[in-house]
Amino acid sequence: MDRVTPEPVAVAPATAAAMLGIGRSRFYELLHDGEIKSFRLGRRRLIRVSELHALTERLAARERAA
Repeated sequence: MDRVTPEPVAVAPATAAAMLGIGRSRFYELLHDGEIKSFRLGRRRLIRVSELHALTERLAARERAA
């Protein structure tokens, strides 16, 4: 039987930055500025993958409007 690896629902900041193709410093700037929402699970900060999709949609919409 083949095992299916589930898609992650939330990822750590370093993974989220890599998914967006930006550095960790820039990613933390976006967090600080409120462009990206995160949550804590114990001591870990996590970002929902859907939040990353929403960010890219917002940025693309801003670019189209400019």
